[in-house]
Amino acid sequence: MSTRYDTTGIKVGMWIFLYSEIILFGGLFVLYAVYFYRYPEFFVEGGKELNRFFGSANTIVLLISSFTVASSITALQLGRKKLTIGLLSFSLICGFIFLVNKYFEWGAKFHHGIYPNSEKLVEGEPGINIFFGLYYVITGLHGLHVIIGMVLLAISLVMVAKDIITPQRIAMLDNSGLYWHLVDLIWIFVFPLFYLVL
Repeated sequence: MSTRYDTTGIKVGMWIFLYSEIILFGGLFVLYAVYFYRYPEFFVEGGKELNRFFGSANTIVLLISSFTVASSITALQLGRKKLTIGLLSFSLICGFIFLVNKYFEWGAKFHHGIYPNSEKLVEGEPGINIFFGLYYVITGLHGLHVIIGMVLLAISLVMVAKDIITPQRIAMLDNSGLYWHLVDLIWIFVFPLFYLVL
């Protein structure tokens, strides 16, 4: 008895899931826009507190990882298994670098007393408190998505190594790649909203 491999169903299911993720972050971006309209000067002030070097570095890291994930899919389709594993491993390293940068960035903010419910934010201007509230919620949620994406890529890497994912059965790697591109796309919006706000 053969098991039917429904490639179309897998792909459609993944796209429906990705749309729900876009709606989630879209709602948060609308919330950002509403409060930015109300407290523009405090959002500018809050943005100046963020480290643009870390933000820019993480943007570059994610863009590179997105390229290597896409390349890994092409490599597997061409039957180049070792190259696929190498590219996926490099993508995972990029994800790890992103999280390390975020750890240091958040750590610096905590060191300066800028964290949710801190005395500095609670007793300060409401606009600054809201800016950093949104900053921690959105970047924290994005960081969680980075971790989930890394888990999916790691599972795909193991499955490629064990020949469970092959050029003929590539849906898992393909969907993991789509998820990673979503993570990258969301950051493309997060970076200018918080780090380049003028």
